[in-house]
Amino acid sequence: MLGEFKKALARDHTRISVNDFSSLGLVEMTRKRTRESLAHVLCEPCPTCQGRGEVKTAQTVCYESCAKLSASAQFNAREYRILASQQVIDLFLDEESQALAQLSDFIAKPIALLVETIYTQEQYDVILM
Repeated sequence: MLGEFKKALARDHTRISVNDFSSLGLVEMTRKRTRESLAHVLCEPCPTCQGRGEVKTAQTVCYESCAKLSASAQFNAREYRILASQQVIDLFLDEESQALAQLSDFIAKPIALLVETIYTQEQYDVILM
């Protein structure tokens, strides 16, 4: 019976792998996908996470912006600004205030924090003035 099934599938030009009958008596087979998935055709990546399915935490964004600011210190600007979402700025003003003060002391320049209302939690900019 399996041989007849394989003959019937031989007309299909897509690669098919027929394994055997399962313990329930069902035919186990795989068929190579030839078109894009329906989700890929009908959906688009999330604008916040770019299709990763995850969003960086506000704390992660704080650390990334501090690292970027620290790397920018070599340009010797008179002032630095961090533009970020409300969640990130709130974290800078609360839990990360000491780290921000230490960074400001390290670069010997003031760091201004500005809320950018259109930014998602993952978006931020470090601006040199």
